[in-house]
Amino acid sequence: MKDQHINRRDFLNIVGITAATTTAALYGCAPKDQKSSGSKASSPVPTDQMTYRSFPSLGEDKVSLLGYGCMRWPTIPSPDGKGDLIDQDAVNELVDYAIAHGVNYFDTSPVYVQGWSEKATGIALSRHPRESYYLATKLSNFSNYTRENSLAMYRRSFSELQTDYLDYYLLHSIGGGEGMKTFNDRYVDNGMMDFLMKEREAGRIRRLGWSFHGSSDVFDEVLALHDKYHWDFVQIQMNYVDWRHATGRNVNGEYLYQELEKRNIPAIIMEPLLGGRLSNVPQHIMMRLKERRPEDSVASWAFRFAGSPELVLTALSGMTYMEHLQDNIRTYSPLVPLTDEDKEFLEETAQLMIKYPTIPCNDCKYCMPCPYAIDIPAVLLHYNKCVNEGNVPKSRTDENYREARRAFLVGYDRSVPKLRQADHCVGCDQCNEHCPQSIDIPKELQRIDQFVEQLKQETL
Repeated sequence: MKDQHINRRDFLNIVGITAATTTAALYGCAPKDQKSSGSKASSPVPTDQMTYRSFPSLGEDKVSLLGYGCMRWPTIPSPDGKGDLIDQDAVNELVDYAIAHGVNYFDTSPVYVQGWSEKATGIALSRHPRESYYLATKLSNFSNYTRENSLAMYRRSFSELQTDYLDYYLLHSIGGGEGMKTFNDRYVDNGMMDFLMKEREAGRIRRLGWSFHGSSDVFDEVLALHDKYHWDFVQIQMNYVDWRHATGRNVNGEYLYQELEKRNIPAIIMEPLLGGRLSNVPQHIMMRLKERRPEDSVASWAFRFAGSPELVLTALSGMTYMEHLQDNIRTYSPLVPLTDEDKEFLEETAQLMIKYPTIPCNDCKYCMPCPYAIDIPAVLLHYNKCVNEGNVPKSRTDENYREARRAFLVGYDRSVPKLRQADHCVGCDQCNEHCPQSIDIPKELQRIDQFVEQLKQETL
């Protein structure tokens, strides 16, 4: 094993993030010391029972069903008080623990964590034998489609990740912009698809695929290019709510999975927790899940759903905290597949979930940094948390109006610094073009700000 460990002070001199990232955990807006409920939280974490998936089309690859999404690495405050920095010591600890407990798939991108994820991931993984893990990253050329910029991004990934080959390489977030026109601009007309095909032939890319956020017609058209490009895998959003009840621009997971199944293309799953919303559920839904499997966490139901279909290669989770990593390892060590009865139970649960008017933010942070320093994900996630907890008072006649009003306002100030709250939005719309969920972000920020002002002005 290479000894490339550096201490936190040295790393802070190298890596910085100019804009602060939200400290909300993936499992909702829970603070770090909030443990997953259920008696399994104190049980030993298995080191040798991880479920692995392999497919003839992927050769000898044997991939852990739990994949590590590197878009939410932990951060610490910058010494100069201007934003946060990646906590490299914490990243190293999480990566070491994951590998020791059977996780071998790590997914990153040049744009994750304000552009610093690849470097942090590369530092952590380079301390382990290269053959002990599968490394995935993406061509995230969202705004600059030129061949020169795309090639530079591709080559920089190798340098940042300290590797001479990539196991899984993705065309990032297909379906945005103007659909197929944008796809052609980003990858075809500039010659990048031809280049990437040759890179795969040369072995510098082992598997080539794409991640999807868009409309069904774009999905169908890109999937139809399988005969020409031979997609090795496709990454889709899939969870037990989106399976049949996708909202906005998202396509039902059932349709996406079944289309891949027709072509026998392995699926990589993103957003199994729907941006944390399926672990931070309303109280009565939590009780419903706990009654059926008292020892399991609420989140484990979502991961079991994501991992049960046979064509799923791995399910990604952006685990910021050790307790979340441990809980997910337990869920997949080994996986207990859903029964038909379980699937019916989760469909009923999904129908209950969609009654809550949450904003479909998955905390991807593609909208960041905001030019006016608004912490967009933190604002939206606080609102969603209050919706789930019943702390969005609609009328002064509500029985719990006083308590809900105080919980929303106090929680807002604690979750989001005042200078980064929604009232600083000027409606520039810069964030909208980057949102894979097609949220009208300025509209939601203005709505939340108006709601906050209304609560502040009312006297009791």
